Amino acid sequence: MGFKKMALITHLPKQEQTFFSFLAVSVLLFLCWGVIEVESGIGVNWGTISLHKMSPFTVVDLLKQNKIQKVKLFDADPAVMKGLMGSGLEVMVGIPNDMLAGLSSSTSAADLWVAQNVSRYMVKGGVNIKYVAVGNEPFLTSYSGQYQSYVVPAMTNLLQSLAKANLARNVKLVVPCNADAYESSLPSQGTFRPELTPIITQMVSLLNSNGSPFVVNIYPFLSLYGNSDFPQDYAFFEGTTHAVTDGPNVYYNAFDGNLDTLIAALAKIGYGQMPIVIGEVGWPTDGALGANLTAARVFNQGLVNHVLSNKGTPLRPQVPPMDVYLFSLLDEGAKSVLPGNFERHWGIFSFDGQSKYPLNLGNGLLKNAKDVEYLPYRWCIANPLKDLAEVTNHVRLACSYADCTTLNYGGSCNEIGAKGNISYAFNSYYQLQKQNPRSCDFDGLGMVTFLNPSIGKCRFLVGVSDYASSSGFRLQNSWISVLLILLWDAWLFLM
Repeated sequence: MGFKKMALITHLPKQEQTFFSFLAVSVLLFLCWGVIEVESGIGVNWGTISLHKMSPFTVVDLLKQNKIQKVKLFDADPAVMKGLMGSGLEVMVGIPNDMLAGLSSSTSAADLWVAQNVSRYMVKGGVNIKYVAVGNEPFLTSYSGQYQSYVVPAMTNLLQSLAKANLARNVKLVVPCNADAYESSLPSQGTFRPELTPIITQMVSLLNSNGSPFVVNIYPFLSLYGNSDFPQDYAFFEGTTHAVTDGPNVYYNAFDGNLDTLIAALAKIGYGQMPIVIGEVGWPTDGALGANLTAARVFNQGLVNHVLSNKGTPLRPQVPPMDVYLFSLLDEGAKSVLPGNFERHWGIFSFDGQSKYPLNLGNGLLKNAKDVEYLPYRWCIANPLKDLAEVTNHVRLACSYADCTTLNYGGSCNEIGAKGNISYAFNSYYQLQKQNPRSCDFDGLGMVTFLNPSIGKCRFLVGVSDYASSSGFRLQNSWISVLLILLWDAWLFLM
C-alpha cells in the first residue's frame, strides 16, 4: 500500500452565475443512456503498513462481526489473502504503482501476476475477488506523470490475462484516481486536467467497454487541512452557512460538490452515465488540528447516513455511488508522515481492532475485535528517580523507530508534559520491541511498570503478539521479574 499523498481538491466554488455551464452539462448527461439506480454498499480499506499487526484471521472476523461485506486491499499480501479465503467477503485487490511499468510492457508479466494473485485464490472456498485495482492514484499531481503512461497498456495486458484465465466476466479492472485528476471552479464546470484528458478518455473507454466503474478517492479533510479559508462546516454533512450555488443546484457539502465535479468531467468526455465507486473517503482521529475523535465520528456517520439515504447528488439525484470504501479500517503506525502526522490515524478502529468512537455503518454500532492476543499489560516509563537531562537522544532514537505522532502539535498526547512525552516515547519503542527488557533501559533512564500511565485521552499502548513476526525479543515471564516490577510500583506509589 502506497501512502496517500496530500493532493488537495480545494476548489471552493465561486458564486458567479453559471446557468449556461450547468445547462450544457445537463444536456450531456441527458443524452447519455440513463444510470441505473443502485443501493450503495459500505466497505473499508484494509491497509497493512502497521507496527503492530493482528492476525489476518482476527481482522476478517472483525469485518464479519460488523457485517462489512466489502474490503479493498492495496496489494495481494499472501497472508491477508489466506485470511480472506472462505470468508465470502467481496474483495478489491490492488496492484502497487511500481509494478505498472512491468505489467504494461510484458504480457507474460501480466499472465504471471494474474496466476499468482487472482487465479490461485478464485477456487471453491477461496477469495471472492470482484475487482483488481490497477495502481493507486497513478495520476496524482505529485507523481509528475511518472506512472500515467503505463496505466492503459497495463490494463490492456491484464484484461487479456484475465480472459485467458476465464476470469474476465467475474473480475473487473478499475483504476483508483485521486480527486486532483479533475478541476473546476464549480461542479458543473468540471473537467479533467488537460494533460490527462487523452489518457483518461482512453482509460474510461476501456473501463466502460468491460463494465467497470470509475473509482475516485475524495477527502474533504485534506481540503480543510490544506486551506485555511476552506469553510469547516462545508466539509461535513450537518448543514452549512457556506452553501455553493451552481445554476439551479445548491451544494451543502464538499463531498457532493466534488462528486458532481467528476460527473461533469465524465460527461464532457462522453461518459456521463459512468457508474462511480468511492475508493477512499474518511477522517483521521489524530495527528493534526481538526483530526480528532469527534470530527471523525461526525464526518463518517454523516457520510454513511448520506450515502445510505440514496439521495444522490444534484447531477445524479437518487443515484448514490455504487459502493463507498471508508478509509480506513485500522490505524497504520508505520505509514509515511510526509503528507502529515494524521496519515497514521485514519482507522475507524485502532491498530488492535478496538472501535475509536460510536459508528453505525447500517448494521448497528461497531463491535470490537475478539480474541486479540496482547503482550503482557506492562509499560515502559521514565524513571522518576533519575535525572533526565541527557534524555533527548534517547527520545529521538525511540521515535525514529516507533510512532510518536500523537505527541506533536494537534495530537492527542500533545499536552501531557515533558516527562509524559519521554514516557510515551519510551513505551512506544518498548512495545515495538515486544517488551524486550533491554529496550526499556535507555542508559538507566527507563523503568517497567504495571501501572497504566495513560493520561486523559492520551493512550499508552500495549502491543499485540505479531502473528508473523519473529523480530524483536519477548520479555521472559518469570515470576521473579514480575514480582520485582510489582514491588517497585508499590514502593513508588507509597512514596
